[in-house]
Amino acid sequence: MNALAATNRNFKLASRLLGLDSKLEKSLLIPFREIKVECTIPKDDGTLASFIGFRVQHDNARGPMKGGIRYHPEVEPDEVNALAQLMTWKTAVAKIPYGGAKGGIGCDPSELSISELERLTRVFTQKIHDLIGIHTDVPAPDMGTGPQTMAWILDEYSKFHGHSPAVVTGKPIDLGGSLGRDAATGRGVLFATEALLNEHGKSISGQRFVIQGFGNVGSWAAKLINEKGGKIVAVSDVTGAIKNKNGIDISGLLEHTEENRGIKGFDGADSIDPDSVLVEDCDVLVPAALGGVINRENANEIKAKFIIEGANHPTDPEADEILRKKGVVILPDIYANSGGVTVSYFEWVQNIQGFMWEEEKVNKELQNYMTRGFKDLKEMCKTHSCDLRMGAFTLGVNRVAQATVIRGWGS
Repeated sequence: MNALAATNRNFKLASRLLGLDSKLEKSLLIPFREIKVECTIPKDDGTLASFIGFRVQHDNARGPMKGGIRYHPEVEPDEVNALAQLMTWKTAVAKIPYGGAKGGIGCDPSELSISELERLTRVFTQKIHDLIGIHTDVPAPDMGTGPQTMAWILDEYSKFHGHSPAVVTGKPIDLGGSLGRDAATGRGVLFATEALLNEHGKSISGQRFVIQGFGNVGSWAAKLINEKGGKIVAVSDVTGAIKNKNGIDISGLLEHTEENRGIKGFDGADSIDPDSVLVEDCDVLVPAALGGVINRENANEIKAKFIIEGANHPTDPEADEILRKKGVVILPDIYANSGGVTVSYFEWVQNIQGFMWEEEKVNKELQNYMTRGFKDLKEMCKTHSCDLRMGAFTLGVNRVAQATVIRGWGS
């Protein structure tokens, strides 16, 4: 089941639990706007290259639409659609005043020079500048993009609309980015994990963790969990996977990855098959890479008691069912990895106010939002007698449905 089918399935299950009528259900599912543009740029060698750019704006009942822009060869409409819809429910679960959007360009950023990436970003911005905006649609970084990409979008957008720092989030600090934004998704994973373990009478200290994916989210989660006394026993990234049952030296591993662009060759742990990292013996598994990695092929082999979804859609519906029957507790992506969009909201607020917060305030507010979000999620679980994933979906869908009806759009 692809990401769009799985997301639609979860939405429809939540809709049934909430008793939404079919007309309202349909209006919540259909995207507000889908954009597809051709982006042609001159390459450094003088030849022309064309790329397809997408932006799906899913829902704006609760506020401006919000979501990342990814540069990846496999960016395609169904995936962008699913991720835009997920952002609608995620921002509602986090209780921040946004709707959902997502975008991307079908390209391989590793095969483009910095100047080519800049030209591509500026052309894409020229094509969509009148469809995004501070109070309309606020992009952010995603896979294959980062603060520099956001700086180019801000600069190009500002040529048409004047200086507008709040038009994108995840910017460099010098252009109005927020302190704490880089660590936000990983820190949110930490707070989400603490909330779940506390519910089960446990703490992070002494628990054994496996982190699948050691990019921005995985590396920050590993660092912060390690600082709280959690034992990281296995880690993987695109270069390989490593294991040390006594606990990996995370500070040493972070230095190694900085120098070697990956975990491969780290001498403080044993090299293992990357495919086996998800089924390593541990208490808590954190998938923090791509979607669909936990599926019916490996679900029965998973030994973790808790799964914290740091990535978007890492668990297939079939695997969900297998794991539920095994008694594995899954904290879903639309809550567990919402730290990034929550601090993006803080950045947007700071830009609009023209007043920057100290990092301590950013982190404290994030903890408040994540803690309150977990309590709200658990309330929905009790109300509808459902698991955490359905609790999160019913929470998000219900908030969007209420805003839609109050506006008069649902009749």
